Amino acid sequence: MIIGNGLIAKSLYSIDSEDILFFASGVSNSLETRDSEFMREHTLLTNTIENNPGKKFVYFSTCSIYDSSKNNSRYVTHKLKMEQIIADSCDHYYILRISNAVGKGGNPNLLINYLVQAIENETKITVHTNATRNLIDVSDVSAITHEIVEKFRPNQIINLAYSQNFSIIEITQTISDVLQTEAILHLENEGSGYEIEVSKIESYFTKNNLNDKLKYLRNLISKYYQK
Repeated sequence: MIIGNGLIAKSLYSIDSEDILFFASGVSNSLETRDSEFMREHTLLTNTIENNPGKKFVYFSTCSIYDSSKNNSRYVTHKLKMEQIIADSCDHYYILRISNAVGKGGNPNLLINYLVQAIENETKITVHTNATRNLIDVSDVSAITHEIVEKFRPNQIINLAYSQNFSIIEITQTISDVLQTEAILHLENEGSGYEIEVSKIESYFTKNNLNDKLKYLRNLISKYYQK
């Protein structure tokens, strides 16, 4: 059973199961401030748990929790609250914290969608040269999720992210190469990133020959954005 209709939810169709509840709905914008959006997810989550006793519960949270610049944001505080509700209410659960999932469609404000549109439209992009982001193919999110619910013990938090971060420069250059359109960049010596611990799932990337960072990035951009 899948709750949600966004990028993550759609990627789970091939592993849907009556015994497992995949909760991939709720606040997805880390800049969200509206009370109504936070309450909507809270109500949907608590009602879903109440109406589906006995099911394995898989909740898709966020790696933004590790971003020191967002420590006190309403978004991170809300996600931590949702995780605690699940831990307190469900007998068998997995909390999967996702980095920046990349796939076909999705919110136009997502990082890669924004950068692709800006480069296609020859819009100047301000790039913080010290900034990094972690990108992961949404199909890898689905495949790893399937492995987790099949093989991992329940009642734990697992990070779903690629094994390495990418600089914004690497990302914009790769998009530019794939689209064969020169990116117009304004570089500023600012920005930062944060590391994500992925020891629980890193074997997935090794056994699928996905450890070449720049190859993974180029294949990811080509897969979803090449014309």
